[in-house]
Amino acid sequence: MADEWATFGADLHLELRGPRLRAGLMDALREAVRSGRLAAGTRLPSSRSLAADLGMARNTVADAYAELVAEGWLTARQGSGTRVARRAEPRRPEARRPEPPRALRRVEHRPGPVPVGSASGRALPRPSAPAHNLRAGTPDLASFPRAEWLKAYRRALTAAPNEAFGYGDPRGRIELRTVLAEYLARARGVYARPERIVVCAGFVHGLMLVGQVLRSRGVRDVAVESYGLGLHADLLTGAGLGTPALPFDERGTLVGESGPLASAGAVLMTAAHQFPLGGALPPDRRAAVVDWARASGGFVLEDDYDGEFRYDRQPVGALQGLDPERVVYLGTASKSLAPGLRLAWMVLPESLVGEVVAAKGAVDWVSGAPDQLAFAEFLASGAYDRHVRAMRLRYRRRRDQLVAAVAARAPETRVSGIAAGLHAVLALPPGTEQDVLRAAAWNGLAVQGVNQFRRPTVPATLDGLVVGYGTPPDSGWQGALQALLRTLP
Repeated sequence: MADEWATFGADLHLELRGPRLRAGLMDALREAVRSGRLAAGTRLPSSRSLAADLGMARNTVADAYAELVAEGWLTARQGSGTRVARRAEPRRPEARRPEPPRALRRVEHRPGPVPVGSASGRALPRPSAPAHNLRAGTPDLASFPRAEWLKAYRRALTAAPNEAFGYGDPRGRIELRTVLAEYLARARGVYARPERIVVCAGFVHGLMLVGQVLRSRGVRDVAVESYGLGLHADLLTGAGLGTPALPFDERGTLVGESGPLASAGAVLMTAAHQFPLGGALPPDRRAAVVDWARASGGFVLEDDYDGEFRYDRQPVGALQGLDPERVVYLGTASKSLAPGLRLAWMVLPESLVGEVVAAKGAVDWVSGAPDQLAFAEFLASGAYDRHVRAMRLRYRRRRDQLVAAVAARAPETRVSGIAAGLHAVLALPPGTEQDVLRAAAWNGLAVQGVNQFRRPTVPATLDGLVVGYGTPPDSGWQGALQALLRTLP
């Protein structure tokens, strides 16, 4: 049995001050578990005892424990206390014969609403271009911090060395990778070192590179969630990979080893906030999917597309921290700033860095060095944190207005997926989704149905609208909301 806490206090080395008490305690506990100083099964002291030992409020310790349970680091059971979660033993690497990389098939993505068809299969006439846009996946572009970005750009260009305008390191500028490593550890609980970070031109670019590397390693299947962006699955298919869909239930994605994971070499997941249905992957399933990767030698591809935007509690930390050698973390500035920047990043297991860098070196599709330097300055100056805090408040107000308006206009309509992100899901009566989408089009509203994101092999059991409340500018928000209310049955 693992040792009790008795001798651990001297090893924690907490130096916590001010508002970072809770965050510092969580970081220290994560690192203690990761380094092995806190073994699996170790029972932690009660929140009251630890608070007294550390001279902090009991609620601070209790909140930190609760977050680490949600992230899968700890477990809490009545009568058993709070303990370090157990993990599967990693599988020893086996000798393999790498297959030659296969050329990636170009997958074209045409944005815009999916045509609504009639029962007979014939396309129905559509009204003119929509006046209001509530599609998911885009932030409020009018709120891009132009003045602050310009300041950061000027400072970055002034300080940039001459060699920054050459071809450079395919991993990206070291200035950006260094500040990203600090930010991701602080804000998302990601174990990141600059040499493990690869900057890429958007999430799609990163996924293409990882898919190519996995296929060259002999991986045949990458499991995907039942609901998600079809473009992502198409990119994996274009790399020669199968994409079996994981089942789901009312608690989210099922990750049992007897399902599609049994034959998969990797799994693509939106663990912190499932897209589009919403909700965080429960702690037991977070632990289960990491245990699967450790035991099988597979990889979890974590799409942390909007991890900064959680409203009713502290953000759930990234899955990657549970095992940095089995989880590929993919993040992006597309939701927090703007997709037009073409800035994203991967935090890779050490075993994949060389192969991904080699694959990226053969693709002439990179973020420009000046933009990377500007983003590094934007992060280091604190402007990024200030912008995210301001947008979090703005998006939360919109979310609250959406929930209140739907409750007043259609009280029987359930609104879900609202704890985080830039969209919500409005449940519809069975069989009505297409009719409501048709009504939305005639009301000049662009909005998406849940079934647009359903994998083809998954039975149609849900009807609903995916409402992107982050998309309209402030001047268009109320008009879009009223068009939505006119659309609801």
